Amino acid sequence: MTTERPEISYEQAREELVEVVRKLEAGGTTLEESLALWERGETLATTCQSWLEGARERLTKAQEATEAKTK
Repeated sequence: MTTERPEISYEQAREELVEVVRKLEAGGTTLEESLALWERGETLATTCQSWLEGARERLTKAQEATEAKTK
């Protein structure tokens, strides 16, 4: 299973997600703005998850390759 690489880096997505959460928690936005922030947050969370799954897959393959060499 190969995970497609998102357009922005994990770090960029995480930083923007933190900012989205901060804005939502601070309040003071209209309902429409809050919904747009929520939707953006969901997209960013999915991007972060995709990066983490890709990293996990790469680590698993590296571990399997190392184990195969030591057998």
